[in-house]
Amino acid sequence: MSGIDLIIFDCDGVLVDSEIIASEVEAALLTEAGYPISTEEMAERYAGMTWQNTLLAVEREATIPLSARLLSRHSEILEQRLKDDVQIIDGVKAALSQIRLKTCVCSNSTSERLAMMLGKVGLKDLFGRNIFSARDLGEDRVKPKPDIFLHGAAQMGIDPSRVIVVEDSVHGVHGARSAGMRVIGFTGASHSYPSHADALTEAGAETVISRMTALPATIEALAEWSEELGA
Repeated sequence: MSGIDLIIFDCDGVLVDSEIIASEVEAALLTEAGYPISTEEMAERYAGMTWQNTLLAVEREATIPLSARLLSRHSEILEQRLKDDVQIIDGVKAALSQIRLKTCVCSNSTSERLAMMLGKVGLKDLFGRNIFSARDLGEDRVKPKPDIFLHGAAQMGIDPSRVIVVEDSVHGVHGARSAGMRVIGFTGASHSYPSHADALTEAGAETVISRMTALPATIEALAEWSEELGA
């Protein structure tokens, strides 16, 4: 496929339907701490961010101190919820079976959480060792910084200009675009909101899909468009 050599998948909200679970847990914790926020607003504003960076953003906006204990409570509660409830995004396995390019995962989740979630839904072996966590690079190198995308491409031996990233969050799209990569936005997870597609487009996604079954044809169309431009 001319012009494209690698597809990078975000994990949360793209491969597994975990963002809605995280938004529920985080909205409850923040509301309890004195910052009332709904699950829907949580998903719209903070999906794709680490919990630590979310807390920093809330503290700056609300000028209220948030207990460091929220970090450990969040980890304990979310980990159990994910183990119990996380599900695969519909159509992912079928889409992966049709993609003939290299693939990898680049996520803000920890390596341990990625292994647990992808293992639970039967995707871990499909990616093998090509599962990369931004947290392994350093807490200051997570999305929306481009570091994890550049790291993933380097590990796979692919130039960033020949990569398409599949992302569900504005922060992830910003990171991928900063890495010099093309982006397909995805709005098919349970945390999606009415203006989700517009937000991803405004952030830099070339196109947005709401069903994973549309991904193989979308990749092919973008690759053909690249070939036409280079002709």
